Amino acid sequence: MCKRGETMSKKVFISADIEGVNNVLTWDETELDKPEYPRYRKLMTQEVKAACEAAHNLGYEVFVKDAHDSARNLLVEDLPEYVTLHRGWQGCPASMMAGLDESFSAVIYIGYHSAANTNGNPLSHTMTTRVNHIKINGKIASEFLMNSYYASYKKVPIAFLSGDEALTKAVKEENDNIEVVATKKGLGNAIMSKHPDKVYKEIYDGVTKALSKDLKNNLLMLPQSFDIDIEFKNHQEAYSKSFFPGCKYVNPNRLLFSSNDYYECAVMFKFVV
Repeated sequence: MCKRGETMSKKVFISADIEGVNNVLTWDETELDKPEYPRYRKLMTQEVKAACEAAHNLGYEVFVKDAHDSARNLLVEDLPEYVTLHRGWQGCPASMMAGLDESFSAVIYIGYHSAANTNGNPLSHTMTTRVNHIKINGKIASEFLMNSYYASYKKVPIAFLSGDEALTKAVKEENDNIEVVATKKGLGNAIMSKHPDKVYKEIYDGVTKALSKDLKNNLLMLPQSFDIDIEFKNHQEAYSKSFFPGCKYVNPNRLLFSSNDYYECAVMFKFVV
């Protein structure tokens, strides 16, 4: 309980990717050394900024993890001055959630995308383009699902996600309490996107709605055990990674791993995926 005159600290953790950002279509638009990239990192930054402003206006401290590729995408000078920005890869099992701990009140995902082996986004993948799929307990796993299990391990609820329409539908199937904004719709190797200004407003409004609610039901339920199936595109890589402790090599392209502790799974993902 807070003493008179004190306020309870509220902190929000924002994990930002780019393949789910409005209008992003090709890999060249997501890669640091490509000529088209500066335009799309600007769009990514503006989507993150909209989420930051909504959270700040509700009294939250704002922490942002730049979680795409080089982790050097967001234009810090275009973000509000109250934001703490985590750039680069720390090297810990948290990966896209580096910096998250039990002190945070909520998690927000910006620019997230559909999983590998699904058709919701021309850039669908999970953690890397080197795998055909990652399954957890028989279910195709997206980065949203993997990162949300990590958030649940840290006991932090998921408030909001923006990304491609197919992913937003999958999120609602996992937990209907999570607020979502669809930034675009994947159609084979094409997309249909909204105007960026409309997306920014929808993100601002969606985050405001999400953080104004009681988030007690927004944790993803952690399974009691985790059976993980990883299928690599390259059989040599599957063989090499099969030597990680606990991994079972089941055919030329697939590994299995099981644990009752999701942190052990996160450690495995760090070294195997």
